[in-house]
Amino acid sequence: MAVHGFTLYDMIVRGASLYGDAPAVIQGERTLSFRDYHRRVDALAGGLAGLGIGRGDRVCILAQNDAAYLELYGACARQGIVAYPINWRLTGPEVERVVGRAAPKMFVADASTLGVVAGWPAALPSVGHWYQFGGSAGAGFTPFAALYREDAPAPAVVGPDDAFAAISTAAVDVVPRGAVLTHANVIAANLVAAAGFGLTPADRYLLALPLFHITALGTALAHMHAGGASVVVARYDAEEAVRLIDRHRVTHVSDFPPVLSTLLDAAEKLGSRLPSLRDVAGLDAPATIQRLHESTGATFWTGFGQSETTGFVSLQRVRDRPGAAGRPVAIAGIGLVDDDDREVPVETPGEIVVRGPLVFQGYFGQPDVTARTLRNGWHHTGDVGRLDAGGYLHYIGRKPEKELIKPGGENVYPVEVETVIMQMEGVSGVCVYGVPDVRWGEAVKAVVEVAPAGRYTAQQVADHVGSTIARFKRPHVVVFADALPRTAAGTVDRAAVKTRWGTSPS
Repeated sequence: MAVHGFTLYDMIVRGASLYGDAPAVIQGERTLSFRDYHRRVDALAGGLAGLGIGRGDRVCILAQNDAAYLELYGACARQGIVAYPINWRLTGPEVERVVGRAAPKMFVADASTLGVVAGWPAALPSVGHWYQFGGSAGAGFTPFAALYREDAPAPAVVGPDDAFAAISTAAVDVVPRGAVLTHANVIAANLVAAAGFGLTPADRYLLALPLFHITALGTALAHMHAGGASVVVARYDAEEAVRLIDRHRVTHVSDFPPVLSTLLDAAEKLGSRLPSLRDVAGLDAPATIQRLHESTGATFWTGFGQSETTGFVSLQRVRDRPGAAGRPVAIAGIGLVDDDDREVPVETPGEIVVRGPLVFQGYFGQPDVTARTLRNGWHHTGDVGRLDAGGYLHYIGRKPEKELIKPGGENVYPVEVETVIMQMEGVSGVCVYGVPDVRWGEAVKAVVEVAPAGRYTAQQVADHVGSTIARFKRPHVVVFADALPRTAAGTVDRAAVKTRWGTSPS
């Protein structure tokens, strides 16, 4: 590697040297020190190398959070392998489409996802190696524990601009796009987070959001870089979270609705004021944020970011400028442009564009989409916002052609849900869009044109969607119509539908 290079494996080596026996990863009754983590990453890398998996190869992971998941990220970083995590909430056909795009040499599941991929080792011979986290495995899978070996070869030659992970984004074109993040991207994001939140070796992060999300992965790695520890939870449970926060003196929690509201409910039930909690970062309703500030000593942080920007590119305490999404972080340039890529004046809405070392390398296997997104020296986010005179970014929403719904922090593209509903007999038109939801932040609403009237119930439509694609994409509200308004071109007039049927969750 070049003299100026620094990778995520270099971060791991540095952590073992500086922090030694201090805790790096905590799960249940097990604690891995920085030295332990380094040693296990090396041992796992030896197993991967022994299978012939190396620089540029992909490893798909369909699993809930686990210490071994973090070790696999580390081993991939060491060997130049691209980690390709997959949302475990997806259906089998959705997962298979992601695997088709990723073309991995290895697939890793766990006990919770084995049912989704049962029989795949025989059906997909193009994937050479099938492993399951833990010491035992289902038919066709090998126990992941068998991969660790003490005779690891020297680390591969990996540079800062090499790919580290491909984080799946929403299914714009049916298959989720894989946003490729480099080592340099993640190292830069670590330093932004450490500076923004003031992270130190005393900090503890509740790693409860899924590790296939950039929020969870990025915040865990930022704490590791700063010498702090992550307390790993397989999947979020509010009462367990309160107990772990109090037991391990957790200082930082990531939030998408309904995480914070349920956490505060559980804390009240268990009689805890969460005294160690200092920072909660993410998105939530103003009333929930106010409740956090009134009932604990923690501060809520918010900002703007995407998988494609390795997390936050603007950041602020909500109290600093209520309603805003923060000012640009130290190493991000943020601009606003019109449809012709011309800069718009202050206080004028425009597409949010970003440049700097946090911007991703591109979409895996999609050079044309990448070129379009990264045109004219900027990453075009597809989001609309405005900058005020003080330099604060205010988020407005998605561009119409890139409309996105985010229930509980997940990404749902209306066209994907519309395509599924249109498969139902008698449906001749549909419009899907997001509406406010107290629990999830945003919910999916569908207005369905069907004949004859009364042919389906709302539950039947929701069940059809949930049986075809991931359940979080099901409409929570379904309205039926004899005829939807249409444009002169004959397409459904989305604006007219929203005006007529409204954006209320009813």
